[in-house]
Amino acid sequence: MKILHILTALLVSAFIYAVVIERDALLAYAGADTEAEATQAEAELPAPSAVPVVTMHSEAREVQSGIVLRGTTQAARRIEMRAEASGRIVSQPLPSGTAISEGQVLCELDAGVLEAQLAEAKAQLANAEANNNVASRLAESGFGAENSAISASAALESARARVLSVERQLSQLRITAPFAGVLENDSAEIGSLLQPGGLCATILALDSIKMVGYVPEIDIVNLSVGQLAGARLLSGREVIGKVTFIARSADPLTRTFRLEVTVDNTDLSILDGQSAEIGIAFAGEKAHLLPQHVLTLNNEGALGVRIDDNNTARFVAVDIIRDSPEGFWLTGLPPEVDVIVTGQEYVTDGRAIAVTKQETE
Repeated sequence: MKILHILTALLVSAFIYAVVIERDALLAYAGADTEAEATQAEAELPAPSAVPVVTMHSEAREVQSGIVLRGTTQAARRIEMRAEASGRIVSQPLPSGTAISEGQVLCELDAGVLEAQLAEAKAQLANAEANNNVASRLAESGFGAENSAISASAALESARARVLSVERQLSQLRITAPFAGVLENDSAEIGSLLQPGGLCATILALDSIKMVGYVPEIDIVNLSVGQLAGARLLSGREVIGKVTFIARSADPLTRTFRLEVTVDNTDLSILDGQSAEIGIAFAGEKAHLLPQHVLTLNNEGALGVRIDDNNTARFVAVDIIRDSPEGFWLTGLPPEVDVIVTGQEYVTDGRAIAVTKQETE
């Protein structure tokens, strides 16, 4: 019995020594065995099978995109003719809508005493010219003082200035059209008194018309002066013109840029102030037309599609440039590509795929 007790004590002592004193060596030995078993088990696992998918072949095509703006029509030129002098109207008024030719008299003011003043100024000019001639000859021959000749010359220049001043005042009495157009309102009534700055008439030039709209900041980089543009009026009529002006400064409130499209209007059928839809096409670019359901997101939340890259799935980010009833026009893909249209949600980058090509119609 004593020998059994001694053996039991020795075994307990050896176990405690191994657990306490040789603990690290024991754990290392146990870990090596576990790692070896895991490696062997992993080697024995079968390789992941290829995921069956369906792809469609797509080739990039040129697609036109553009922008549509809501705007209004404006006369190509508009001017308010105002009086430079005061006077009473002596010409018959012209009704609104009258076709006006360049240089036509719109309002004529009463000359008053200006004609008499012009006759007096011309008489004084003739007298000053005669005196200047006499004084010049006398000064040249030595019979007259030089200062007399100088005074006569100064008097002559003053007389000429007086004539020009009165003629200028008389010319201001006839208010004429600077360009051909149409009267927007009746011209000033006969007998009414106009002061300097008083309105005689307003003229619109409608032989060409401007379509005015405002472009968002994001689209302004795609536009340039000279681009073709179209417009549709509320009546349904469609016209074609060119972009003739793009503002260099944005509206501080809306952050949009003023744009003008000039359209021919020789028949005067388009009026000032009509509503219009303005369409401008951007430069064409290559894109793929793909069904909407092929779009997916990667782990970072980027929008794209998954493609077949030598029987391996690969994610490619894309941009949508426009939509259509058949799907989205996408950029960012190679010129020719096989896009996964079925099974794209069940594969990740680098996953082997078993490809079935979609039959083309």
